[in-house]
Amino acid sequence: MFGAAVRDARIFQIASLGGVLALQIAAFDLGADPLQAAVSITATLATQALFCGLLAIPFDWRSPLITALSLTLLLRAHDPLIWIAAGFLAMASKFLVRLGGKHVFNPACLAIVALLLLTDQVWVSPGLWGSAVWTGFLLASLAALVLTRSNRLDTAAAFFATYTLLLLARALTLGDPIAIPLHQLQSGSLLLFGFFMITDPRSTPDDRAGRLLFASIVAVLAVELQYRWQIRTGLFYALAIASPLVPIIDRLRPAARFRWTAPQGHVA
Repeated sequence: MFGAAVRDARIFQIASLGGVLALQIAAFDLGADPLQAAVSITATLATQALFCGLLAIPFDWRSPLITALSLTLLLRAHDPLIWIAAGFLAMASKFLVRLGGKHVFNPACLAIVALLLLTDQVWVSPGLWGSAVWTGFLLASLAALVLTRSNRLDTAAAFFATYTLLLLARALTLGDPIAIPLHQLQSGSLLLFGFFMITDPRSTPDDRAGRLLFASIVAVLAVELQYRWQIRTGLFYALAIASPLVPIIDRLRPAARFRWTAPQGHVA
């Protein structure tokens, strides 16, 4: 049982996200606090448990905990009701917005975009954690993908490669120094997005070529929204806009469906 748990990529993801959150709470004044973490985790796990009970399927805490940690690190709001709403929207979307046996949207991303559109009381953390924390999180995120069976390092690589090339091309076109795109890449929220949202096996294409295409499309949309349309949260809008392409890609390029090491019948 322990070996199976260690092979589950979500354990490493939880450790990486949880470590950054603990460091953020202990050493930095960046908005997230223990109360928000507690409320977000409770609301997200409770919603998962509610739907599992209604559908009579096994409850698994790992995927909703990753979502809760992501929401805590990224989403900012003063009203605790919004923290609760974020957890509920994220988990509800996983069960209610499904096609071909997969949820269409990354749960945390959909909750963030929905709340950004529905209220002016939320914003997204810029993820400026300092170079030491950023470097540590980069290494931990890489390890979480390389050392586990999630098999989505290709997706992260395609996203970051396309995103980086577009930022460098933009800098060269504008005559900006290379230091500007390099600074733009040193964002904790960008790392969290690239390693933990766009790599979600349950909301990305099953086929490797399809994943590379999908990740590149998201990167192009993100740069367009962020730097042409000046939408600071363009990363999340880009993923939400591109996500309906996943069922189409899966239909055009069918491949073996990814499974977590969860009990059969589990909705991950």
